[in-house]
Amino acid sequence: MLGPGGVGGLLAALLSRAGHRVLCLAGEETARTLRGTGLRVRSTVFGDFTAPVDADTHLREPVDACLITVKATALDAALTRIPPAALGDALLVPFLNGVEHPALLRARYSPDLVAPSVIRVESTRRAPGLIEHTSPFVEIDLTGGKVPRPRLATLAEALTTAGPATRVLDDETTALWAKMSFLAPFALLTTRYGLPLGEARTRHREELASLVAETAAVSRACGAPADPAQALARYDAFPAATKSSMQRDAEAGRPLELDAIGGALLRAADRHGVPVPVTARIVRELRETAG
Repeated sequence: MLGPGGVGGLLAALLSRAGHRVLCLAGEETARTLRGTGLRVRSTVFGDFTAPVDADTHLREPVDACLITVKATALDAALTRIPPAALGDALLVPFLNGVEHPALLRARYSPDLVAPSVIRVESTRRAPGLIEHTSPFVEIDLTGGKVPRPRLATLAEALTTAGPATRVLDDETTALWAKMSFLAPFALLTTRYGLPLGEARTRHREELASLVAETAAVSRACGAPADPAQALARYDAFPAATKSSMQRDAEAGRPLELDAIGGALLRAADRHGVPVPVTARIVRELRETAG
């Protein structure tokens, strides 16, 4: 597990509790903490438990799969922890926001081992080794057009047995853009105005609808179906207090995944000649604020 934070720590703990040997790759301080105390989880779904894990700063031994759960802003630095030679023939399974990271990973590692995947969960690292899982679900979509299907099926079975509802999908583009189509409007709007979803969807409804329509148009141009009405209905169904991870990063003064989400969306729109004026304005305003 590269990056045992909110998402990675939860998955690592669940897999360990299910009987798998899990190696977490992190900085020296976090690795030392995990070696000493394991991963402590507080979850409304899986209960409160502690799971033992191994920990190191770099991959130095063979593994079956390496799950990447760092933020996009930390990806380049994190990848130094998994040299290609050390990774060998292990599956590389990134759970990152955005749609551009698969190309970066395939340029660095064996393309037929990269399995871009999607996870839907709300889970936070409260301290090194302490994970709080607050969403009533953990859902995973595994993809990878060139990855042997049996290897994805084996990983899916291990994850499902550990807890997360996991499925293997054939279309990588559709899977990645399905998440992007939901995440981008939500992240950009809540972060731009510093509001939880309930207030943002009410006070800035017109902008939200425009962001959804523009993102859907880009998604369709990239070959992935998108339904703006369905996306708006999903936003309306979420609890009013819901915040995006980008908004939480902004509140905490952490680097924003603005380029991986908003920047990637604008670049895709430009490649396909899709006008996205509202998205472009909000990304520009967020960049000015962050700068």
